[in-house]
Amino acid sequence: MTHITPLAIAALALASEGPAHPYEMYQTLVRRSVDQIVKVRPGSLYHTVERLEADGLLEVVGTEREGNRPERTTYRITEQGRLALAERVADMLATPAEEFPEFPVAVSEAHNLSRTAVIDLLESRRVRLRSRLDLLEAGVADVTTKSLPERYWLDLTYLIAIARAEVDWVDALLDDLRARRIDWGEKVRGEKARSEDPHEDLHDESNKENR
Repeated sequence: MTHITPLAIAALALASEGPAHPYEMYQTLVRRSVDQIVKVRPGSLYHTVERLEADGLLEVVGTEREGNRPERTTYRITEQGRLALAERVADMLATPAEEFPEFPVAVSEAHNLSRTAVIDLLESRRVRLRSRLDLLEAGVADVTTKSLPERYWLDLTYLIAIARAEVDWVDALLDDLRARRIDWGEKVRGEKARSEDPHEDLHDESNKENR
C-alpha cells in the first residue's frame, strides 16, 4: 500500500461520510476551506481517488451521467479504508513531522540583508499574517453561528494559535531590531570593521608583537 497523503486523508474522510464522486469531493473540500490546510487540485484529487481504489481503500458503487457531461464515478470507503484512515490520523497526531518550512531558513540567513531591509520585509510579513489571522477568526465566527461542534474545526483553533504565536514573535523581533538590541554587524563609520576570521585576528596580534 502506498503512503496516505494529506489529500488522501481528506478524500477518505469525505467518503466515510457517504458515497461521492471526485468532483463532489473537490467542491466539498473547497466549501469547507480544507484547501487552507491541504493542497487541493481537481486533477490531483482524481488521481488520489484512483490510487485509493487500487489500494482497496475505496470502491466504486456506481456511475452517472448528466446530459453531455463526462461520466462520473461514485466511490465509497471500504472497511480497510476506515482502518487505514484511523491509523494514519493516529500516527500524525502522535508523531511530529519534519516539515521543513521555508521561514526558518529565511530567518537563519536574514543577516545577509541590511537591518533596514529586514525590518521592512518583516513588517510586510506581519501585515499578511494579520490578514490571515483575521480570516481564520472570521471562520471560527462563521462555524460558531452554525452551531457546528468544535471537534469538527479544531484545525482552525490550531492555525489561529500558530498564527498568533508567529505575529508575537515577529513583533518582538521587530522591536529588538529597531532598538538595535541585536548586533547586526554594521560597520562603525570612520572605523575599520574588525574581522570575524579568528586566523586574521591572530595574524594581527602577531604583527603587533613583532613591531
